[in-house]
Amino acid sequence: MAALGLAQLVCNGVCKQVVDRPRPPKEWIPHDEVEDRPGSSSFASGHTAAALAFTAAVAPSWPSAGAVCAVPAALVAAERVQSGAHYPSDVAAGAAIGLVSAWLVRRLPRLVVRVRR
Repeated sequence: MAALGLAQLVCNGVCKQVVDRPRPPKEWIPHDEVEDRPGSSSFASGHTAAALAFTAAVAPSWPSAGAVCAVPAALVAAERVQSGAHYPSDVAAGAAIGLVSAWLVRRLPRLVVRVRR
């Protein structure tokens, strides 16, 4: 799915390379999951971006499936903060990237056709 690919490219190929933000401090996380965090930059959440990109890509064509997908997408976002992998702002940025990626993939062909005329 193109929206997922674009979201991952922006998050992992651009944001994590440009914004070298450390993960939240281990002392903030009251459980052992904190040891399983990735070593890459915290900004932005690629998991959240992918979950929201998929949900936003499905929803216009199949609204009931989009509504169902919204639940696990929200859970992914919450889990990324709860596990200590991301700050809330990393998750918010990932969500925005996912939504914009789905919008762009859906709208870009029409925009290109307009520009070519």
